Amino acid sequence: MTIKTFILSWGLAAICALVLSTPALADADNSGERIIDLKLSSGKHQHTLYVAPPSPRATIVMLPGGAGDVGLARNGDIRHGHNFVVRSRDMWLAKGYAVLIPDWINRESLRGARSSPEYAAVVEDLIQYAPTQVALPVFLLGTSQGSIAAANGAAHAPAGALTGVILTESVTVRGGSHETVFDAGLDDIRVPALIVANKDDRCDVAPPSDATKIAAAMIHSPDVRVVEVSGGTDRSNRACGSLSPHGYYGIEDKVVGIVGSWIDAHIGDTLKR
Repeated sequence: MTIKTFILSWGLAAICALVLSTPALADADNSGERIIDLKLSSGKHQHTLYVAPPSPRATIVMLPGGAGDVGLARNGDIRHGHNFVVRSRDMWLAKGYAVLIPDWINRESLRGARSSPEYAAVVEDLIQYAPTQVALPVFLLGTSQGSIAAANGAAHAPAGALTGVILTESVTVRGGSHETVFDAGLDDIRVPALIVANKDDRCDVAPPSDATKIAAAMIHSPDVRVVEVSGGTDRSNRACGSLSPHGYYGIEDKVVGIVGSWIDAHIGDTLKR
């Protein structure tokens, strides 16, 4: 395993057994934003937001933090769109990526459930669904509590199904959810990994200094990179809120740029195989 650390101070440098309620896209030239009702392998149903540019290069399954409540309505409304992975979706589209964002299931909080085998199966369903839309590389990206889900999904992903995993502002200290990214089988991840940490993050359960500990635990990943950023503004009344440095508020474009460059490099690696 190779661990590479990049310090980038931006304050200074300016989805196989799925029954689908909607048809798959015919080809990579179809696009649009829509709510999909997925029947998971467990038999449960989950609303999932799927957005794609006209000709995507890859699909990113994005796992939000908090309780996992995005508030997807059948009419397309998004009631809780402040989370980083939700509010930044247009930026990812602009860079050529399709985005798949799951809501919570049966209105049940995901706190304490993301490191479970059951939720790993949910993430596997999402990974397996993505290529039914466009047959392209699939990446997992989780933020905050969602990083636990991304790590768990990556640790249990079938060989060849996943190209890489991105963990951002990961929860490493036990809080109200009673689980951390270290409960998610980091040593079973066998795909490239990117870990992003904002040194200005003041969330007490996601200290940026733990990024290197996450990387060190990924002993079977072929390539682990840690990227440190800085900056962001605070419009939240909680240090772990979405509209704060923890949620990259105000530096979304820079973080998307960093992650996008890493994804592009690994898309290239996939095409060379």
